[in-house]
Amino acid sequence: MITSAQVRAARALLGIDQRQLAELAGLSLPTIQRMEASDGQVRGIIDTLMKVIEALDNAGVELIGERSPSTGSGRGVRLKEAAVKGTVASKPAVTERAAL
Repeated sequence: MITSAQVRAARALLGIDQRQLAELAGLSLPTIQRMEASDGQVRGIIDTLMKVIEALDNAGVELIGERSPSTGSGRGVRLKEAAVKGTVASKPAVTERAAL
């Protein structure tokens, strides 16, 4: 549904910190911190995840799922599928650097 890397990248695009995202989503700061600290897909209560997605959407960030087309026309960030396993594009740390 949504990955921790997507949340971090979305915040970076918006220029907001975790506390500001928590306020926009109506959630606690520790909830956002747990989401971003998770490995891969964020797990949690669907209502909580939807609040984050909605807050990011309202702020102007479209979260694009794997192999999903984008409905927006603005700029965005998406990792390309790595041609060979183990290349730089498949490493999670690249997502964070690319988002900054």
